[in-house]
Amino acid sequence: MTLQRWKLTIEYQGTHYAGWQRQEDGVKSVQEDIETAIENFCGTFCRIFVAGRTDAGVHAHGQVAHFDLDYGDRPLDGYTMVKAINAHLGTRPISILKAEKVSEDFHARYGAINKLYTYRILSRLGKPTFDQNLVWWMRRDLDIDAMREGAAFLLGQHDFTTFRAAECQANSPIRTLDRLDIGHFPLEAEGHEIRFLVEARSFLHHQVRNMVGTLVEVGVGKWSPQDVQTALNAKDRSKGGMTAPSSGLSLTRVDY
Repeated sequence: MTLQRWKLTIEYQGTHYAGWQRQEDGVKSVQEDIETAIENFCGTFCRIFVAGRTDAGVHAHGQVAHFDLDYGDRPLDGYTMVKAINAHLGTRPISILKAEKVSEDFHARYGAINKLYTYRILSRLGKPTFDQNLVWWMRRDLDIDAMREGAAFLLGQHDFTTFRAAECQANSPIRTLDRLDIGHFPLEAEGHEIRFLVEARSFLHHQVRNMVGTLVEVGVGKWSPQDVQTALNAKDRSKGGMTAPSSGLSLTRVDY
């Protein structure tokens, strides 16, 4: 048996999935659909390992996974792999963007040195049509400068217990947040889009959504920027802001 490790770069819309991870009760997951497509292509079940397990409703533009395949002596290149898996995925909202042969010591999760998440908010009176389920729609304006001031308190290494989901299984709440930029983009007709760009080596469960939700509390004037620091120092989830909806979040890039 000769195993070749493959690295996949994947894009998907998570709206109708229970998340990345395969579910025992048969609920739809991104992992199961891709594993099934690979099995239908090559006739062998291959377990795939991912850089970061996204939650229900969360999307990806640059998710990374790996799997090992014994394809015998038959020739197989990245182009053929991408074409074959995508053909078996059919109309599912998943696309394999790239397939690469990598060494056996490559690991999609443990080898990742940085992850970039993007969170999008659509701020306007009219509901989204093209971006439905891809943004957090808000009818009111947000104070961008105040949110940026609050975001600055979150940069660096901290105990992020306040922004950690109760069901988080991480051994430690200590994380180092390298980037939390907030961009403001006026739209052609009306309103604007706000984008949060968040980078770190790793994140706690719901950390990005809890940070965004808390900063929105600042943006609507319920909190002051300094309240973000107070919440962080409390190390208590009940002292944090709301959890932003999953629809606006996407795993954008993974670095190795």
